[in-house]
Amino acid sequence: MFDFAPATREATRLLQGIRSEHLDGRTPCEKWPVVQVLNHLHGLSQAFTAGAEKRPLPFDGPPPEPDAGLPENWRAELPQLLDGLAAAWTRPEAWEGMTQVGGVDMPGQVCALVALDEVVVHSWDLAVATGQTIAVDPAVAATLLEFWSAQDTDQDDLPLRSVIFGEVVQVVDQATVFEQVLALTGRDPQWRAPAS
Repeated sequence: MFDFAPATREATRLLQGIRSEHLDGRTPCEKWPVVQVLNHLHGLSQAFTAGAEKRPLPFDGPPPEPDAGLPENWRAELPQLLDGLAAAWTRPEAWEGMTQVGGVDMPGQVCALVALDEVVVHSWDLAVATGQTIAVDPAVAATLLEFWSAQDTDQDDLPLRSVIFGEVVQVVDQATVFEQVLALTGRDPQWRAPAS
């Protein structure tokens, strides 16, 4: 078990720096502007909370593509959902047995790691898209690198990393641990928002 709270608190801190004029801006997620990444974070917070609680959501199957339908009160609602996500994974039973998120069955421990990655990496997406910096705990970065590196070398025909992300980005030998995580998730660690 690990503590989600530092990651969800950092995500909430970054939300405070997102202004209305940022919403249509580009992000490292190709074709997803800031508003769509926010909407994805809104949905995944609920989905992975349900995964921790072993309860089904009203919809089944893969999550829908994010759209611009972000709730008007997202600035108040999204921090509450992130707090709820962190709280759900404090329960030992969340980490036990199997669960399902987005139509994919996985062990609770794997679900927790995917959820942590989603929060941390999408927080980075939002940070660089809006000119902010993100603080990532070194232990979290190391945990995610170990997890995704192992997934990438699995003997399965379709490793979990390949299901969730695109092509791995090549990075320099001096890349930090978190930059290596970003590269495994198909992101260029040097990406920055275009000048307006």
